[in-house]
Amino acid sequence: MDPSFPRLLAQTHTFTLGQPTRFTISPDGRRVLFLRTRGGTDPVQCLWAFDVGSGEETLLADPISLGGDPAEMSEHERVRRERERDKSAGIAAYATDSAVRTAAFAWQGRLFVVDTQTGMPAELPAVTPVEDPRPAPNGDTVAYVSGGALRVIGVDGKDDRALAEPDGPEVSWGLPEHEAAESMDRHRGYWWSPAGDRIVAARVDNSPVQVWYLADPAHPERAPRALRYPYAGTPNAQVTLWLLGLGGGRTRVEVADEYVTTVGWDDTALLAVTQNRPQTVLRIHEIDPATGRSSVVREDTDAAWTTIVPGLPAHTADGALVWSVDDGDTRRLTVGGTPVTPHGLQFFELLGVDGDTVLFTASEEPTEWHLWTWSPTGGLVRHSTAPGLYGGRRAGGTTLVRAVTWDSTAVTVGGRSIGSHATASPLTPKVDLFPAGRFGLRTAVLFPTGHVPGSGKLPVLMDPYGGPAGQRVLAAARAYYGSQWYADQGFAVVVADGRGTPGRGPAWERTIRGNRSDVLLQDQVDALHAAAERHGDLDLSRVAIRGWSAGGTLAALAVLRRPDVFHAAAAGAPVTDYLLYSSHWQERYLGLPGADPEAYEHSSLIADAPNLRRPLLLIHGLADDNVYPVHTMRLSAALFAAGRPHSVLPLPGDSHMTSGTVAANLMILQARYLLDALNPVRDLG
Repeated sequence: MDPSFPRLLAQTHTFTLGQPTRFTISPDGRRVLFLRTRGGTDPVQCLWAFDVGSGEETLLADPISLGGDPAEMSEHERVRRERERDKSAGIAAYATDSAVRTAAFAWQGRLFVVDTQTGMPAELPAVTPVEDPRPAPNGDTVAYVSGGALRVIGVDGKDDRALAEPDGPEVSWGLPEHEAAESMDRHRGYWWSPAGDRIVAARVDNSPVQVWYLADPAHPERAPRALRYPYAGTPNAQVTLWLLGLGGGRTRVEVADEYVTTVGWDDTALLAVTQNRPQTVLRIHEIDPATGRSSVVREDTDAAWTTIVPGLPAHTADGALVWSVDDGDTRRLTVGGTPVTPHGLQFFELLGVDGDTVLFTASEEPTEWHLWTWSPTGGLVRHSTAPGLYGGRRAGGTTLVRAVTWDSTAVTVGGRSIGSHATASPLTPKVDLFPAGRFGLRTAVLFPTGHVPGSGKLPVLMDPYGGPAGQRVLAAARAYYGSQWYADQGFAVVVADGRGTPGRGPAWERTIRGNRSDVLLQDQVDALHAAAERHGDLDLSRVAIRGWSAGGTLAALAVLRRPDVFHAAAAGAPVTDYLLYSSHWQERYLGLPGADPEAYEHSSLIADAPNLRRPLLLIHGLADDNVYPVHTMRLSAALFAAGRPHSVLPLPGDSHMTSGTVAANLMILQARYLLDALNPVRDLG
């Protein structure tokens, strides 16, 4: 079992290091800013500029040259990267003024600005540690957060002052609360006015939220970390919006729902989008910047839940609202209240609005994400052809396209390519992708490299995610590097996206409402049987399953409830008791615990512990502040109390994201464990 590929996979962050990312196009469409590391195993992100006309690249900021050790990271920075699932180092994010002339970023808790035309970074004497710096649209001031206070400083380094400071030990200004960053994809907590004279900011009071503790057993001399974690049915952080003037003054914004999902402030209007606690109502509020008073301009309701769509809301140049509507089983893009995409084309994400042209991703086939534009004059146009995953940006009439296909990953703009320094994978996945069973479950099957059909039966490894946060079965090679390696260890690997996974419309997503177990598990069984009918070399008497997070839950669930089908499992970071997971995330699918306790009881795994009769390996990072280690510990305790043998692998110091040597060794260990468990299959009685 050669460890070189798992190590390379970890070192390259699945061959993504060295690829350009996080793009910003100047308003005239002539320049593109982006982040990229210097090489395929270099984790340190640098800020670059690309001239669309000449194709010339300019290094704007290399954090190493600015002093500091990339391996050292503040607690605030670690948490931010954890919420964004960012394993890199260096410049995690940057923001610009409206002209894209000045960019600001934080490095080692310090504030830097850089002139994007001259490439000259300068450190500003801001209060440290600095978080989330953002220049004003006019470029003369930079706002940032430090110590929970929202502050501003001139780009000349003068007049640093606080606009709002914490009025309690658990209060912060200008930052997202845990649920916003983890569950709503909102990673910011303040927004500039178009004129740059005011800011609307979130005040977060975490004092109502339950305190949980994470200890590191490898370092008993260290005190446990105390964290505020709102789990299902418990109080959330209290989030309010305030208008802050640069010269002083503070006005509370009148929106009263439980959740603030996003805010947008452009030349047309100041909008805030909110959800109620059950997430059955999603409201767009238009706010008067002078008084803070608001009026609801749109209200969407759904008996199950309303969906937060990335990038929304926005306005076209003529002031038309860009939004979406769930119409039957299609999520459709709307402009000015009118759907502009047809039935059957699933709208995924708004990428930008350039004048009256709307750039977005959508697809008729869930394994593919295609790039589209809509405009009043040009109508609906698709800009990608080959199967793959596409994204992009648009400004000044210039469209940047990022294409991830079976063959390559490429970024093009204005007919030119932005270079990639990524390492090429020495392993090429060979994937049979097909719709399985009566629901057309998108399913992928991979065999060992060089396998000859009919040459012999192979043990099967199910390799799902299965949760509503993402898809695994996609028309791109990068989705299968790990799965192909497992196949090369002697498995026939099956990857299947069941009901509830994204990409197939509102009705499909809502099939898991009130039940996070039966539907998901049955879909894996159906996909397995369909794959075996299609490929005669699958040995259904030897079936293992592995997964992480939602996939870990599914793996443990499989051997607990269907030992007749699944003969061994490796479950990483599983949610085993749904009452002990994120409020906004969990209540969306299972409702409020007080209203429907049976949904939580049936979906959770603890009561199933006495039923275990197959080998089960539980893996958990002991510093995981997303799926806390309590989930694995409680299931293990229940298994022990029931006298059911199992294995537990704790990972001291590791979070929900494993990386480096740990990630590589985990692949090898799981493959060995599962092969051993299947040869021969063991019934633990």
